[in-house]
Amino acid sequence: MDQEKVNILLVDDQPAKLLAYEVILKDLGENLVIASSGREALEVLLKTEIAVILVDVCMPELDGFELAAMIREHPRFQKTAMIFISAIQVSDIDRLRGYEMGAVDYVPVPVVPEVLRAKIKVFAELYRKTRELERLNHELEDRVRARTAELEASTAKLRESEQRRSMAIAAGKMGSWDWDWISGDWMWDEGQYRIFGVSPEDFEINPANVQARLHPDDVDQLRKAIAEFNKGTRAYETEFRIVRPDGEVRWCVGTAAATMDENGRVVRVSGVTVDITERKRAEERQNLLAREVDHRAKNALALAQSIVRLTRADEVKAYVNAVEGRINALARVHTILSLSSWQGAELSRLIDEELAPYSLGEQIKLAGPEVQLLPATAQTLALALHELFTNSAKYGALSTRAGRLAIDWQVDDELLTLSWEESGGPLVKTPQSRGFGTRSLLASIESQLGGQAQFDWRAEGLLCRLEVPLTRKTAAAAPGKFDTAGSAELQRASG
Repeated sequence: MDQEKVNILLVDDQPAKLLAYEVILKDLGENLVIASSGREALEVLLKTEIAVILVDVCMPELDGFELAAMIREHPRFQKTAMIFISAIQVSDIDRLRGYEMGAVDYVPVPVVPEVLRAKIKVFAELYRKTRELERLNHELEDRVRARTAELEASTAKLRESEQRRSMAIAAGKMGSWDWDWISGDWMWDEGQYRIFGVSPEDFEINPANVQARLHPDDVDQLRKAIAEFNKGTRAYETEFRIVRPDGEVRWCVGTAAATMDENGRVVRVSGVTVDITERKRAEERQNLLAREVDHRAKNALALAQSIVRLTRADEVKAYVNAVEGRINALARVHTILSLSSWQGAELSRLIDEELAPYSLGEQIKLAGPEVQLLPATAQTLALALHELFTNSAKYGALSTRAGRLAIDWQVDDELLTLSWEESGGPLVKTPQSRGFGTRSLLASIESQLGGQAQFDWRAEGLLCRLEVPLTRKTAAAAPGKFDTAGSAELQRASG
C-alpha cells in the first residue's frame, strides 16, 4: 500500500537554490512546498501541515534563526523538524543557537545530495510514523472510551437488573438458594432468610436445620425431591409449608433445577422459593365464601319454599300479595346483610326497611339503642316484623290515620326485648284461635331463635312483647321449620 505523502517546506530567498533543492529531493516522492522568504514561510505554515522545514540561515528581513524562533512560539509547530542550510562556516556557538531555536540538524554548503536526501527522508519518515502513532492512539482512545461506555452501560443494566430482582424478591416474597450436592454447602439470599423468618447470624444452613423448619406433614416432599434428583430428574417443583421460629405457618412453592457433570451426576441444585401464604389464604377464603354462598342460597330457597308452601289465602290475588310481601321482606334483609359482608344487621335498619312502603309519618315512634343482630337472627326477626307490620296495616293501628304504633327495645345481658304497642286503631277483640301469621311468628321467635313471643289483645290495640337471645346460634336450624303462615289469617275481631 502506498504511503501517504508528507509536505516538506523549502525556504530560501534565492530561486536557484530552491530549484536545486527540488531536484535533489524530487526522488523522495514527497510534496515539496516552496517559500522565498520567512514571512511567506509563516503563511504556508498557517495553511498547510508541514513535516520538515528546510531553511536557509542567511536571508534578508528574517534570517533562519529568527524564523525558527517565530515558528517555535506557535503551539502547532513546536515539534516540527527544521534543518538549517548554511553557506558560511558555522561555529559551535551558532550551532548551539540554532538548536536552541529548534533546529534538529545542519547541512553545509555545498550540499551533498545524498546526505540531504537521507536527512530529509529520516525526518519525513519519523513524522509519518509519529502521525500514524497518533492516529492509532486516537483510535485506541476511541475504542477504550467506547468499551468503557459499553462496560458502564452493561454495569448500569446489571445494577438495574439486580435492583429489579431485589425489588421483585421483596415485593413478591421470593428467595433463592444454591446447594452444592457434593460438599453439602448451602447458600441463601436475603429473601430466603426472610421467608423462613430467620437471620444469617442465628441460623446455620444445613439439611437438619432446614428440615426442622419444614412442616412435619411436608418433610416427605424434601426426601422425594432428593430421590428424584438422584434418579436423574433435572427440575422439580412442589408446594410445602414451613414453620417459623415464632410458630407461624407459611405456605411456599419451591422450584429447583439440577446441574449435572459430564457423567450425568448431580453436582449442584439451585432453586427459588416463593411465599404463597396470602394466595393460599385467599383460596381458602374463596372456598369458604363459595360454601357460605351455597349455604345461604339453600337457606334462602328453603325460606322462600316455606313461604310459598305455608301461605294461606282465600283468593289468588291475596295469596300472591302475601307471598310477594314476605319474599320482599326476605330480599330486603339479604340486601342489608350483603352490605355488611354478612357480618350482621342493625335492628333499627330492619325496622326502617319495613316502614319504608307505608309513609306513616308521626304515627310511629321508635326508641332503643343500636343493636347488631347476627345474620340468622336478622333474617328471622325481619320476617317476624314483616308479619306484625302487615297485620297492623290491614287490621290494626296502621290501618287508620288515628292509629299509633310505638316500638321500643332494649338489651339486657345479651337478651333483646322488643315491645310492640298499638293504639288508636279499630277496636280489638281477642281471636278465638291462632291464625297462620301468629303461629309463624311464634315459631320463628321461639323455635328458631330460642326466644319468647307474647300477645296481649287489648281493646285499644295489640301489645306484643318479643324476647330474643342475641348470642344463641339456633338461628342456623333448618329453614323448613320456619312457619310463615299468612298474615291474612292473623285476624283480630274489629268493631
